[in-house]
Amino acid sequence: MRPKKVLITGMSGLIGGIVGDHLEGKFVLSALNRRPVPEVECHQADIADLDAIQPAFEGVDVVVHLAAMSRGNATWEEVLNHNIIGTYNVFEASRRAGVKRIIYASSGATVSNWEREFPYNALTEGRYDAVPDTLPTLTHESPTRPSGLYGCSKICGEAFARHFADTYGISIICLRIGAVTRENRPTQPRHFSIWCSQRDIAQMVEKCIEAPEGVRFDIFFAVSNNKWSYRDISHAREVVGFEPQDAAETYRE
Repeated sequence: MRPKKVLITGMSGLIGGIVGDHLEGKFVLSALNRRPVPEVECHQADIADLDAIQPAFEGVDVVVHLAAMSRGNATWEEVLNHNIIGTYNVFEASRRAGVKRIIYASSGATVSNWEREFPYNALTEGRYDAVPDTLPTLTHESPTRPSGLYGCSKICGEAFARHFADTYGISIICLRIGAVTRENRPTQPRHFSIWCSQRDIAQMVEKCIEAPEGVRFDIFFAVSNNKWSYRDISHAREVVGFEPQDAAETYRE
């Protein structure tokens, strides 16, 4: 059986680089990027331009869509072009090319404004004495509550994913990724709830690439095995076998 051909958008970013390094040698990798990616076949184009990106998708089995505007102070025009139009274009280019599966990098920002409410605010502020013994976790079926235009754009992407999965039969898995840091450890109190280690996000992406064909559409939270997490990972464990190897509490000083 030939190895799967996997296209990664945004491979020059933090998560893109982590995932690319992890998948190297396991799949035939290529990149869709605005600048070159060393030692990887790279198609350079802006995802806001559908015609320009289309050639990158030919012959691809799986697309890992990581490219996005994630800057907190991004303008509406930036969010619109990169996260909404760009995501639609990646899905549409995949459909035209006959791609079988898309792994879409959504975000915990789709639900993070629940942190305005108790007990989630106590968790993310590190007030653990105030946290009840029975913590209501958020699952993939919980109502969204986005933080900023970025969170709104990621909910839009999830809606595109549902549409393309239902209408065209493409398998699409949305990953609500937690805080992946360059330091590969929590760097602020909130991270003890939402941190995702570099090897855990790499594992999650690989598990989704290899998920059974019957997984047509799903949403998984991608966080490490954090003691104070409010985001459910049992669903990802049950469906794709995600078993986080790291925990934020390891770094408690």
